[in-house]
Amino acid sequence: MNNHIRNLYVLIGLLTCAASHTAAEDLLDIYQSALKYDPIMRGAEASYLAALEIKPQTRSAMLPFIRFTAGEATSYSKDPNQPTNFATGQPDPYIGSTKFDRDSSLWNVELEQTLFDWGRFLRLGQADKQLAQAEIGYQIARQNLLVRVATTYFLVLAAEDTLASQVSAREAIGRQLEQAEQRFEVGLIAITDVQEAQAGYDQSIAAEILAKRNLATTQEYLREIIGESVADLDGPVDELPLLQPDPLNAEQWVQTALDRNLTLISSRISSDIALDEIAVQRSVRLPTLSFSAAFGQSSSDTVRTNNLIRGVNGRFTCLPDFGDQFGESGLNRCPPQRTPSSTDADNYFISLNFNIPLFTGGYNSSKIQQSVYERRASLEDLEAVSRATERETRDAYLSVISEISRVRALNQAVTSSETALQATEAGFEVGTRTTVEVLIAQNNLSAAETAYARSRYDYILNVLRLRLAAGNLSISDFEEVNGWLTGS
Repeated sequence: MNNHIRNLYVLIGLLTCAASHTAAEDLLDIYQSALKYDPIMRGAEASYLAALEIKPQTRSAMLPFIRFTAGEATSYSKDPNQPTNFATGQPDPYIGSTKFDRDSSLWNVELEQTLFDWGRFLRLGQADKQLAQAEIGYQIARQNLLVRVATTYFLVLAAEDTLASQVSAREAIGRQLEQAEQRFEVGLIAITDVQEAQAGYDQSIAAEILAKRNLATTQEYLREIIGESVADLDGPVDELPLLQPDPLNAEQWVQTALDRNLTLISSRISSDIALDEIAVQRSVRLPTLSFSAAFGQSSSDTVRTNNLIRGVNGRFTCLPDFGDQFGESGLNRCPPQRTPSSTDADNYFISLNFNIPLFTGGYNSSKIQQSVYERRASLEDLEAVSRATERETRDAYLSVISEISRVRALNQAVTSSETALQATEAGFEVGTRTTVEVLIAQNNLSAAETAYARSRYDYILNVLRLRLAAGNLSISDFEEVNGWLTGS
């Protein structure tokens, strides 16, 4: 035996034992963790909750719309030109420029109410179908989670079985190698027999390394769903109940699937929604009637300031309100004249609005045609889903039937391989069989054990897939399967 191969095996074993895990008891435990931590499931739940808001949003278009606005503003403006005197029609000789300071405020309450809009009424019915589709989509996600959890769970168990089979084969071939070395030392066999045993042992170590890698990979798949590592999963009982589908008729299962498959039902609803969309787009050609009203108040305070200018002979010419004494004071300008004013107003508005589109540049016609094509596409999608549902149901039904026979046949194959290995080892002891034949028999047993274990898992998964295709997969089915495990 090569020392470097032995050391590599020991190192891998130590690394595997050193890995920390959080134990989970059975299939239901994994499923409950997945409900809480699986990002796909949590995303589906969030999408469902978001879809629930479609109905109130659609209904809001039929309810009154009330808006309140209020505001205050301050403005300043200045006119550097002389204003026109309204009496003479000429620039006013006493005013050089004018500025305005204005403070204003307002508040307003507006009401809008749709009285007739056929498209909005159609949207209400369409929203109900969208809610039903969202509910079905969430149920589909839950059913798919059941299958994803079971598939990954049994992938881990299959990887564990493969590793156990490879460990058993490596140990048996190791014993075979030791016997070959001992027999070679006493001259009973040639060196080629030792070399063949060594080659078989090296291959068994390589296979075991690959099995450990595969186990770690499948465990990561499971951790991806539940957010934590697991170990010591419960496997199926030795006497797994191999139950025939009930009813034992493929056509009845297909008919059930065509009536109850959730994905197919969702596609039918999509087709109905697309049909409603045609009516909605056609409704834009109909007249609409709405009512609107508003009430509010506004007020403003304005101060007009006139900057007075100097008159003839270098004297100041001021308006009478300021007095002539300013002209004798020697100042360069007269005091500005300020004129305040204010306004207050109540605003009322009532309107009955009738609207009918006459020409929209072909936009409405294009939208109608687009909805017709989308309806056609939805019908084709529905047909595709219907055919796929029928195919998947038949395939799952036949898989359950065939897997029952396969499990029984592989169970017998394991027994036969064990008997063949014992006979080959006995023949090797007496010299009638070679080392190569023993290695072949050992590999045959390992392959038979692996195939038998996986066939049991495939049977369970096919049972779940059949019920998924028929649209009646539920947590009770999961509980039934969980009862077939050793820890349940």
